[in-house]
Parts: sequence; C-alpha cells; structure tokens
Amino acid sequence: MINDEYLLAALRLGSGLDPIPPHVSAAAREAYSLRMSGAITASPVECVATSGVRDSSGGPRLVRFATAELAFDVEVTVGDGLIDLAGQVTPCPGEGSFIDIRTLQLIVRREVGRTGQFAATGLPPGWFSLVCHRPGCRPIVTRWLRIRS
Repeated sequence: MINDEYLLAALRLGSGLDPIPPHVSAAAREAYSLRMSGAITASPVECVATSGVRDSSGGPRLVRFATAELAFDVEVTVGDGLIDLAGQVTPCPGEGSFIDIRTLQLIVRREVGRTGQFAATGLPPGWFSLVCHRPGCRPIVTRWLRIRS
C-alpha cells in the first residue's frame, strides 16, 4: 500500500515544485568536475598478496588497477587517521611521467621513479583516484576507491 504523503511528495518532486536542495546540486557539480574526459580508465582487478603484504588485520592492503597498457599496484596503509600510499606503475611509463593522487580535498603530484614507483603520506581518509600522465599519451585514471581510517 502506498502512503499518501509519500505519493504527494514524489509528485511534487516530479513536477518540479520542490527545488533540488543546494547541497545536492553542489555535490553533483563537484563530482562532475572530477571526471577526466578522454582518459583511459583502469579498473580494479583481483591481486594475490605477495610476500610482505599483510592482510586485512590492520596492516597494509594491496590494491591493483589495470588497463591493457599498464597496471597500478598500490599498498594502502592506515595510521593515526591518515592514509599512506606506496605504489608502482608497470611497465614503467618512462621519463617525464607523473602520478596525480586525487582525493576529494586535494591533489598530490608525484614524479614516477625509474622503476615506476611513487608514494604519498598523510592523505585524508575517504575517496581516492590515481592519474598517470605520460608524455604524448592519454592519461590513465583509476576508478575511485574509498579508504576508511
């Protein structure tokens, strides 16, 4: 059975009589601004923890994102309410490449080392995404992943 008040509220929203709350519109604009048109998306893939990578018992966690061109292996460590990321891009994207580590609050830029490594510490918990910028190539962006402290 449909509640009359619920039905009337739904009809008001559908007819446009109840405006969208400003905070909802602002959140939608912010989310839209985070997209990267033309980028290649790296999706999360299953990865087997290697020697030295701890399980979900509070130690570091390994996350892998991949495309046909490259893979991001990221070790996530949570401590004191902040997030530390240490990662490697394989194959190494080459000289002049850099990684943007994006959160909803900030973007941290790191040069990719000769072996494809990068790291950032003291990041806020929440959503994050990585973008690999390579000279002369389309950027590769990971899907957003939520990390809780």
